[in-house]
Amino acid sequence: MRVAELLIKCLEQEGVEYIFGVPGEENLDVMDALLGSSIEFVVTHHETSAAFMAGTYGRLTGKPGVCLATLGPGATNLLTGVANANMDLSPLIAITGQAGLERQHKVSHQYYDLVSIYEPVTKWNAQVKSPDIIPEVVRKAVQVATQEKPGAAHIDLPEDVAGMASDAAPLEIVKTTKTAADDEVITEASQLIEKAKQPIILAGNGITRGDASDTLRTFVKNADIPVVHSFMGKGAVSWKDEHSLLTAGLGGNDYITCGFHDSDLIIAIGFDIAEYPPKNWNPEGRTPILHIDTEVAETDENYPVTLNVVGDIHTNIEKLTRLVKPQNRDNKWVEHVRKNALAELEQFETDTSFPVKPQKIIYDLRAVLKEEDIAISDVGAHKMWMARMFHCYQPNTCLISNGLASMGVAVPGAIAAKIAHPEKNIVAVCGDGSFQMTGAELETAKRLNLPIIVLMWRDGGYGLIEWKQLNTFDRSSYIKFGNPDFVKLAESYGFEAMTITDTAELKPTLEKAISLNKPVFIDCPVDYDENRKLTKKLGKILC
Repeated sequence: MRVAELLIKCLEQEGVEYIFGVPGEENLDVMDALLGSSIEFVVTHHETSAAFMAGTYGRLTGKPGVCLATLGPGATNLLTGVANANMDLSPLIAITGQAGLERQHKVSHQYYDLVSIYEPVTKWNAQVKSPDIIPEVVRKAVQVATQEKPGAAHIDLPEDVAGMASDAAPLEIVKTTKTAADDEVITEASQLIEKAKQPIILAGNGITRGDASDTLRTFVKNADIPVVHSFMGKGAVSWKDEHSLLTAGLGGNDYITCGFHDSDLIIAIGFDIAEYPPKNWNPEGRTPILHIDTEVAETDENYPVTLNVVGDIHTNIEKLTRLVKPQNRDNKWVEHVRKNALAELEQFETDTSFPVKPQKIIYDLRAVLKEEDIAISDVGAHKMWMARMFHCYQPNTCLISNGLASMGVAVPGAIAAKIAHPEKNIVAVCGDGSFQMTGAELETAKRLNLPIIVLMWRDGGYGLIEWKQLNTFDRSSYIKFGNPDFVKLAESYGFEAMTITDTAELKPTLEKAISLNKPVFIDCPVDYDENRKLTKKLGKILC
């Protein structure tokens, strides 16, 4: 068979169901091989969108999302989404077409050394230079992409190799076992926890990846320790739990951040420092860290690790729960923090000012979505509000690009989320700036008949950058842009579209969007004067 056909058979063997991408000349053989495959190819309008879809699919399923592009500009367009998935630790396999081997030694049309280009943004990548190595390459790509900590792998396939013949066959899948920390380490960790007078847990993305949320909740209740979540750890403990200190991540003091100041032990579980820089919450590096994760902690002067508990997070927390004696701590301060933080949102339940305040948008969105529904936040000022105030019952129900923090992720991500979870309501929360980067994928959603909801916060500029500029210089520069008629644009793609003209319309419009069970676009003007008000408020909070 042709190498391209063997590639597809190997991907089928690995359980791949979807490939997201844009076809090109140098992957003609691969596209042809897909015609008889069980794998569905999802045609996108831009390669970056394809990689965003693959990354989101990987994050939600734990299986590698696969994306494909041709060489040259196709491959470089794909790069941003690959880097995004790799930094957010989402399993992804990128496949690029490439110039034939016979012209790679010289300057050639659209040719760049993609293995070198992709090296910094992947865990592993290789070019296929021989037909019979395809089974090994695919097996390794899947293993590397999915093993802790997950990330991106890249396969570069020259067009002449893709058309060659091979007698090789897909490799059998071998299951891997999970390891746990030694009992001596668990005992030492339990002693640190019991000695601490005011410990606090920092819950990260690894808890979700390790399917350890329920185990963590049992441990938290038993040890009576409050939990603060990173942007990517949201929902590890339900926001309704009395131990939940909600989400931290904004710079400066916050009600939630204040918990770190008084703590004598920070228990970081499944946390990567890319999620929330330690200098923001342990600025002097004085509070010791108990690091519980699948790998030893990254070195950082503000992250002074006393003990590394390395191995499967679920197993290690389960072992700790058995050792740590039930506690009854004085956690009145936790109740106080929760009351203040939740009041910030609740006071906007009946707010009628227009344009709509960020807090009101979030209040109404949380009110209409079920516990298991998914909101995907793009990057911009709205991300900061969603991260801080959209409270979660379950993990992976508020997806935020936080490592690379790449704009344009929400609409493609919502498409992938609906493919992965057709039974859930999926809402893409984006600004008008981020929407226009990947908004053409509305057509993809309509073509696939995916009833996603796009909730756009419109302010006619790059709101987050303006927020930063005003805080730094007390003036803004070059952040405004023009917008089309978004309702007409969305309708032209086949979406049901509507504009919010009165704040009272927002909640019923969201409810209607859910009931329609079809692609819906909501254009919502937002009042970003609240940004600087929040900055001033955070500056006055005393710990």
